[in-house]
Amino acid sequence: MSKASSGSVHASLRANLGLRGRRVRLKWFAAVLTVMMAGMAGAAGAQNINAAGATFPNPIYNRWFTEYNKLHPNVKINYQPIGSGGGILQTSEGTVDFGASDMPVPDDKIAAAKVKFMHIPTVLGAVVPIYNIPGVTKDLNFTGDVIADIYLGNIKKWNDPRIVKDNPGANLPDKQILPVYRSEGSGTTFIFTDYLSKVSPEWKAKVGSNTSVKWPAGVGAKGNEGVAGMVRETPGAFGYVELIYALQNKIAYGTVRNAAGKFLLGSPEGVTAAAAASAKTMPADYRVSITNAPGAASYPISSFTYLLIPLHFADPAKGAAVKDFLIWMLAHGESEAAGMGYAPLPAQVQAMVKKTIATVK
Repeated sequence: MSKASSGSVHASLRANLGLRGRRVRLKWFAAVLTVMMAGMAGAAGAQNINAAGATFPNPIYNRWFTEYNKLHPNVKINYQPIGSGGGILQTSEGTVDFGASDMPVPDDKIAAAKVKFMHIPTVLGAVVPIYNIPGVTKDLNFTGDVIADIYLGNIKKWNDPRIVKDNPGANLPDKQILPVYRSEGSGTTFIFTDYLSKVSPEWKAKVGSNTSVKWPAGVGAKGNEGVAGMVRETPGAFGYVELIYALQNKIAYGTVRNAAGKFLLGSPEGVTAAAAASAKTMPADYRVSITNAPGAASYPISSFTYLLIPLHFADPAKGAAVKDFLIWMLAHGESEAAGMGYAPLPAQVQAMVKKTIATVK
C-alpha cells in the first residue's frame, strides 16, 4: 500500500472514529439529560405536606399517611399530634397545610381564622375512663355524675359509697384518687367535658366544656399518651383517653352509664349506635355533638373527629395531593377503623363527605 493510500485509510478511520465518538458522547449526554429531567420532574411532583392537631385519631392517621405514602411515594404527609387546640390555631394561621380536631370549631374561631377551612369528618371514637387500682381486676362501673365529682374534687377515695354502690363485690381500697387530665388544649378534653356538662349541672355551672378548662382537682399530662402513661404508672390514678390508647397500653377502663341507664364499655359498636341518630340530621358543615346520645346501645362519650381542610390551597398541586388522599381515605381507609378501636363513618355521612371532598381546590 502506498503512503498516500495508507494516509487516506488512516484519515478515513480517524473520521469514522471521531464520528462514532461524537455519537457516543451525544448518547451519553442525552442519557444524563434524561435522568436529570426525570429527577427534576420527580422533585417538582414531590409534595411534603405538613399537618398537626388531635392526638385522639393519631394512631389511625399515622397508618393512613404511611399507607398512602407507600402507594404515592412522591407525597409525604408529616403529622404532629399536638392536640386539637394547636391544630385549630395552626390551621387558622396557615402554619400547617391542614389540621385536625376532635372539637367542632366554634363560630367565633372560624370567623377569626386567617385561613378559611372546612370540617371533614374521618372516623368516630370513644373516650373511656381509665384507672390503676392494685388488686381490682374487674371492669368498674361509672356514672357521669360520679366522674364529674371525681374531677370536681367532691369524691376523693376509691371506696367512696357512690363508687361502691355501682360496683358490688369489687374490692375497692381506702386509697386517694388522683385525677389526671390533659394539660394542653385537647379535643379529647372537649368531648369529655361536653359529656360531663350534659350529665352534671354542677360541672356545667362551675367548669363547662372546652378544649382547655380550669380543672378543680388533679394533675395534667400532655396528650392521650401522657395521660395513659401517668395512669399506668401511678397507683390510684384515674383519667380519660381515647379507646385505642387504653387498648395499646393495656390499661383497665370502665363502663359508663348511658342516657338509657345502661352501663357500657367503649366500643366501635357503641360509638356507631351513638352516631346513628345524628347521621339522619347531620348538618352540612358536620359540626355536631353526639355525647350522651339516646338509645340503649349508645356509648355516651362518643364523638366524630375531623380534618380541617383549607377552602383554597395557595399551591394547587398541594391541594390536588390532599384531595387525592381524602378520596383514598374514604374509599380504603374507613375499612381499617374498627380494627383499631374506632368506628367508620356511617354510610349516609360518607356519601355527604364524598361530595364535600369534590369541592377541595
